[in-house]
Amino acid sequence: MPKTKTPTRGYTASKDELLARLRRIEGQIRGLEGMVEQDRYCIDILTQISAAQAALEKVALGLLDGHVRHCVIGAEAGEREARTEEMMSAVGRLLRSG
Repeated sequence: MPKTKTPTRGYTASKDELLARLRRIEGQIRGLEGMVEQDRYCIDILTQISAAQAALEKVALGLLDGHVRHCVIGAEAGEREARTEEMMSAVGRLLRSG
């Protein structure tokens, strides 16, 4: 049976770095859980939430940059409009999350 090829994504070249960032963010979230369990000061918890959100936003912007460069600009001419609309929908969802 032929082996299917994994598609190349905009983040493929930096996948290891992306995974490392996500693991650090996962650790931040676990740290937040620990802070709540330890009854830490509310402002300290909110500060850490802000840091985790900023880290996720940085990951999102990096993914968006890769998507634009690889999937939108690199798309065939007939696909660019659909890819641009898809990207703008994703940007809208990111902006509404705040």
